[in-house]
Amino acid sequence: MNKKEYGLLSLPVIVAALGFYVDIFDLLLFGVVRIKSLKSLGLPEDAVLSKGELIVSIQLIGMVVGGVLWGIIGDKFGRLKVLFGSILLYSLANITNGFITDLNQYIIVRFIAGVGLAGELGAGITLTAEILPKEKRGLAGTIIASCGVLGGISAALLSKFITDWRTLYFIGGGIGLALLALRVSVAESEMFTSLGNSKVQRGNYLLFFNNKNRFLRFAKGMLIGMPVWYCIGLLMFFANEFATRMGVQGITPGDAILYQYIGLGFGDVSAGLISQRLQSRKKALYFFYFVFAIFMVLFFTQHNSSPAWFYFICAGLGFGSGISVLYIITSAEQFGTNLRASASSSITNIVRGFTPLLLFIFAQLRENKAIGYIKGAWLLGIGVMIISFTALYFTKESFGKDLDFIEE
Repeated sequence: MNKKEYGLLSLPVIVAALGFYVDIFDLLLFGVVRIKSLKSLGLPEDAVLSKGELIVSIQLIGMVVGGVLWGIIGDKFGRLKVLFGSILLYSLANITNGFITDLNQYIIVRFIAGVGLAGELGAGITLTAEILPKEKRGLAGTIIASCGVLGGISAALLSKFITDWRTLYFIGGGIGLALLALRVSVAESEMFTSLGNSKVQRGNYLLFFNNKNRFLRFAKGMLIGMPVWYCIGLLMFFANEFATRMGVQGITPGDAILYQYIGLGFGDVSAGLISQRLQSRKKALYFFYFVFAIFMVLFFTQHNSSPAWFYFICAGLGFGSGISVLYIITSAEQFGTNLRASASSSITNIVRGFTPLLLFIFAQLRENKAIGYIKGAWLLGIGVMIISFTALYFTKESFGKDLDFIEE
């Protein structure tokens, strides 16, 4: 049973929030420096797109692997083990990234960084969900999400003032190591420690697959978050490619990510507050799906527009996709203490890991002459929204749910 009272600005919440800041900073850094870094390694112009997609996919595959790994560690050995181990791994990987000299090294290091990045958000959400009163979980998520957004904005802004992409990787790794020191004072979740030496199965991944109801909860949690990474991993990372085909000049992925994350900041804050106001996770998610769909239509129907209008739409897409923390909290609330870290870490990163699959499907669509680049992207977007809406419809409301239970 949870005994100690924690407030919204307690150290665990602050540490989780700063962890998400570093997580998003490092996660989006490749998207910001993709063109510059690949060109500096000697890649020709026509290879920057394909190799960029490859590295994004490899990093996100690393996050899927890490999501499973860190989730199991979190349920077996504690939430803090993940918060320490994950940030150490991806901080060192990012520092190493500053020394690479060829494409193969880039791919390997981004995979390792992906594994490390995978543990951060899921463990932070799990820890804060278990230590805070149930009425404050959504507000804590708002605080965490806000810091994550600042990480994305910081990565984009710093790239404007620091021209050396290697230095940006050094900064990302250095911030992570600094945060590691702050985590020494954070205590473990009492809800987790109350399991003690009981015979309850903790972090047994097979439990997700040996029960139909539990498997469906797991699958729906993943599908709910798909629009977020359709937006980031496809529309924003390759914003310049879309803009060129739409007749919009002067668009860069770094600026698209910057404006998207400004919008996402307002979205994440609003998501927590709206969820709190409506006393419902699902109603808030429905609202943001609707907003995202509107701006997706605007994105694909613009032709020869101004850069200002293009970036405004990026910000709108960011606002509509500002559900990252909200859907992860919703997912964490669906599972018992002995599987909660595994669920939240895995779902967080499998959603991110859908990006290689989305990019693969998009590649098949755009190579069809009857479909092409733009039409292929919006057909994929329609499919993503239908799947996510259906998954949310069949998900049980979890606002205010007591989390002190286990999965048998």
